[in-house]
Amino acid sequence: MGLELDSSHLLVSESPQTATKKSKKKRKREKERDDGAAAAQLQNEPTINEQPRLDVKLELVNNHVDKTPPVVGYFPSGYNPHKTNDINDAQEPNLPLAAPPSVKLYRNAQRAKVEKSSGEKNEKGRTSERLELVVSPNGSNIEFVGNSYKGEAMAAQLCTYALGVLDKTTQTLKIMPIAGNKILRLEPKLRGSLAADKEHANFENGEITAEQRAARIRQLNVQYGPKKSIIQDKKMQALRKGDDPLSQKDLGRKIENAPINKDALESTSGHSARNIPPYNSSAITPQEAYPLDGIILTGEWDFLEDIYKILQAGGEVASNAYPTFVCNRIQKLREIQDEMEKKRLSCIFSYITHLIKFKDQHSLDGAASARNHQFPSIIRQKFLEMFNPETRRLSVEKIDLLISYVLVLTLYADDFRTFPADVSNDLRMNPATVKSHYRNLGCKMEREKNKYLVTLSVPLEFPQPKRKFRKR
Repeated sequence: MGLELDSSHLLVSESPQTATKKSKKKRKREKERDDGAAAAQLQNEPTINEQPRLDVKLELVNNHVDKTPPVVGYFPSGYNPHKTNDINDAQEPNLPLAAPPSVKLYRNAQRAKVEKSSGEKNEKGRTSERLELVVSPNGSNIEFVGNSYKGEAMAAQLCTYALGVLDKTTQTLKIMPIAGNKILRLEPKLRGSLAADKEHANFENGEITAEQRAARIRQLNVQYGPKKSIIQDKKMQALRKGDDPLSQKDLGRKIENAPINKDALESTSGHSARNIPPYNSSAITPQEAYPLDGIILTGEWDFLEDIYKILQAGGEVASNAYPTFVCNRIQKLREIQDEMEKKRLSCIFSYITHLIKFKDQHSLDGAASARNHQFPSIIRQKFLEMFNPETRRLSVEKIDLLISYVLVLTLYADDFRTFPADVSNDLRMNPATVKSHYRNLGCKMEREKNKYLVTLSVPLEFPQPKRKFRKR
């Protein structure tokens, strides 16, 4: 019996490894063939809703100072301002149309003036304008408010926005800048709730008093400033305690109970007339004649320790940084054993230095020597208030007052017995003129070792003005 096999039903078994390799190659070829056929089909079939291509003319519109550019905003809440148009299109012609939402744009008038005067070249001035856009739907208590100076608008912006308007009839695409270079985020708010933000808005618009600004700066300095700045701020506050109403009330109570010294009151009234530091004409000691606390205030001593710190560190005082009067007495400071006395006298020398350097800075012949001198801020502010320099020069009366302060401190430095030669050199004055200033302070002149010695005797005796007699 013969057996015939149909080749169509014949199964040929192959090794699994050979079948796997061939199947991978076959699948790859089939995939490439299918992708090519799909791409060819897409090219042959026309696209759905294909827009006709337009060749447009590009036109750039510059920003004009007298015109408000377009304002662009968006509603994150999903509000559609064009909904009223759809309602009007759908309703019957005889019915009244729904009113569209009202749109108001607010600009900072003060900043707008600055922008207009700066011209078009000042790009920074234009983009810093503050805008506020308010969209109020008709018949609703909700209004949408967006601004360009807080919230999302304050985030970092690394691009410039522009608005494009396509005119199909003229085939022109106009590119123009938008207002404030910001896309405003219109947040929903209840009508009337903006009044609660009045204080915050006034601060942002710069409408705060000088006291409020100083208080805010002081608060930031205390929170984030360096330790040295915080200590200096506390000392300045201690000096300003007289402005505190509670301190004023307590001070008034003490003044009412204090005895009145009529002689001292009379001497104080003559201070402005004699143009000298505060004095007490009835003093029985030289220290009481010109009280040191009336010249160097309590809060100023801590800022006058530069010479004392140099001596503590074992350094040398630079002759080009300090007056001759001070340099000639450094050795005297080194020999003082009492640290409190050494520190006190060092601070007096520092105050003399600041006074002389302040005079040099506001004079023609000494400006170069005081160019690099550093004043503590509290000392410089006091000198500006006391001597009130007109531009870069001191008046004659203020120069005489400054010289009187220097000479009184030189008396303290030399135990009220001093020679005027070195301080005359520091003040760039004739010794005879300096002697006249000493006499105006109530000092006496003596001859010692062929030099004039200045002493202060108490009670003070001021020279009487010479009377001029008319010749008959």
